[in-house]
Amino acid sequence: MKFALLASGSKGNCCLIKHNDTKIVIDCGTTKRYLKGCFDSLQYDPTESDAILITHTHTDHVSQMKMFQDIHTYATQDIPTDHLHGIKPFETIDIKDFHITVLPMSHDCEGTVGYVIECENEKMVYVTDTGYIKEEVKSYIKDADYYVFESNHDIEMLMQTNRPVYVKQRIINDYGHLCNDDSATILCDVMSEKTKEIILAHISQEGNTRELALQTLVSHLDKKNIRHDQMRLYPADQFSIYVGGKGAKQK
Repeated sequence: MKFALLASGSKGNCCLIKHNDTKIVIDCGTTKRYLKGCFDSLQYDPTESDAILITHTHTDHVSQMKMFQDIHTYATQDIPTDHLHGIKPFETIDIKDFHITVLPMSHDCEGTVGYVIECENEKMVYVTDTGYIKEEVKSYIKDADYYVFESNHDIEMLMQTNRPVYVKQRIINDYGHLCNDDSATILCDVMSEKTKEIILAHISQEGNTRELALQTLVSHLDKKNIRHDQMRLYPADQFSIYVGGKGAKQK
């Protein structure tokens, strides 16, 4: 399994996942120009995707659905496409080589979900846009090879921003976003010796820094005496291509 995280944050989100000739995309936010540039850089034709999976219908996750009009679309809510497949939490989907489990998240958009993607002996967890991880979900995200996992904000740094109080409350409540400490705590609980890569995702550009998100995770790993010298730990940028998975080389 290989994957490319193309965008991650409040200005857009998109992830491409491939195995052999199976190709799926998760979300398609950000601008058409940027997304097309990413696909061109990767020499990828989005019209050849086997499916697109939608986490939720906020604009930063679905703004470029027109690029995928003829692609099988999996979502919990209505999406403007002629190829919509309705899905529900804890449902499983088989798309060629991929076995996919739909997981419920806790966000201020009805039907927000995350995904576990499995093929052969590999497992990837994709979780963003959630205020917390429900207990019944944790067993599904254990022992993954690859995590794309939200680490949105540092609470103290967020509170020092000029954002309105109601926005800050929206972010930190149970229907908002995972803070660095909560993200790191959960990752320490679910990862294992099998884990090869952790990509910290949806990092706030005002209430966090990439360096702080990574530092928080490393601190938690060290306190738990979890070795990470053989892992790739990466705090995702809003707009850059991160290539991961088996035998992956960075663009």
